[in-house]
Amino acid sequence: MTSQIIRELIVGKVGQALELARREGALNLDTLPPVAVERPANEEHGDFATSLPLRLARACRIDPMKIAEDMAGFISPGEEIERVWATAPGFVNFRLRNSWLLEQVEHIRREGQSYGQLRSPSPKKTIVEFVSVNPTGPVHVGHTRGAVLGSTLARVLQAAGHDVTTEYYINDSGSQMEAFYASVHARYKQTLGQEAALPANGYAGEYITDLAQEILAEEGDRFLFMEEEQAVKELGSIGLRKMVELIKDDLLQIRVEFDNWFSEGTLYETGVYDETMAILEGGNHIVEREGARWFNSTALAEDKDNVLVRSSGSPTYFASDVAYHHNKFLRRQYDTAINIWGADHQGHVPRMKAAAAALGVDPAQLNITIAQMVTLKRGKELVKASKRAGEFVTLRELADEVGADACRYFFLARTPSTHMEFDLELAKKESSENPVYYIQYGHARIAGILFNARQQGID
Repeated sequence: MTSQIIRELIVGKVGQALELARREGALNLDTLPPVAVERPANEEHGDFATSLPLRLARACRIDPMKIAEDMAGFISPGEEIERVWATAPGFVNFRLRNSWLLEQVEHIRREGQSYGQLRSPSPKKTIVEFVSVNPTGPVHVGHTRGAVLGSTLARVLQAAGHDVTTEYYINDSGSQMEAFYASVHARYKQTLGQEAALPANGYAGEYITDLAQEILAEEGDRFLFMEEEQAVKELGSIGLRKMVELIKDDLLQIRVEFDNWFSEGTLYETGVYDETMAILEGGNHIVEREGARWFNSTALAEDKDNVLVRSSGSPTYFASDVAYHHNKFLRRQYDTAINIWGADHQGHVPRMKAAAAALGVDPAQLNITIAQMVTLKRGKELVKASKRAGEFVTLRELADEVGADACRYFFLARTPSTHMEFDLELAKKESSENPVYYIQYGHARIAGILFNARQQGID
């Protein structure tokens, strides 16, 4: 039984005592106030205490000590509680029964790693999708926040008994991938001394050059003798595979792994995209306008309609996302889908909810959390991006400097809906100023106690 559950037990007993006191006429209350239970500063005052009588005294015009004594009299000791008594100026104190505490130690030892896990009475088949950045470059610090949040949330849900799948959605189709393919091709040719220009919307980070050099070392110069279109396709495909492997390896630095890596391209290969468009058409959710096909969002109380298929005939990212959620809910039959998106996707939330409704899915089944921006600081100075990565600081650079524990702790210590500053100097401090060091120190002390116990033959 956890400390929180013990508190809730005592809160319940105090609430029952208040109700009895009111019925007996000892307290003149129309409504019962909220009950707070604290740990006493003085261990002679028990394991837990409530100062509620002090708060009730003025409203009831009764001496707080009299209220405390009456409340203590209405609470009977039990299996968990050995003694209940009042102390000046108006506290009710609780002492837990030693025999019960010893039983809890045995219970903790028996439960092991599963101790404290509260199982849900109605477990759900749940998919948690997070990170899901375009495989056109390394994972950066902003993505790291979502990675830590998503992996932690998935573990909590699993501990609660839910059937959880973690998934990375690989955006391997569309214009950004075309630019990535062309960038790899250009750097490959340049590495071989050939004239080649990066596309206007290409990727200029030195990691693309590294990628091209790695491909050259493994594959040789054979792509120079192909038709350019074929060379771009094959080089880009190899670059994509290597980039996904790099992303996987980077995420492992902070102990983040996925059950599934889902390719956007499979939505088109398996017919899910066509099936999705047919459902939307059948529900009159698609309108033709200006040569393009639009999702009729305004009919579902949205501010504007959204393009699904451009006038060129190519699907938008939104169209792929709708098909992806059709796959989640209708093909794979998940009860709940949790998406953790970056701050740049804030405006995408309402239309995605509307699209879920158009597919016949209850929008409440789709839970979207936005992880806001992250600023890196070193003391008071902002940290600039590395030349090799391009315009961002990478996850690997962060993990190499402060370690996985600090990464995970600091990102989880702030609510994802707020912008956060990550202080590298604080994360590395070996003092009580750094909460991670403080926790690690506590862990080391506990490990020392266990080691000494084993040395003395204590199991």
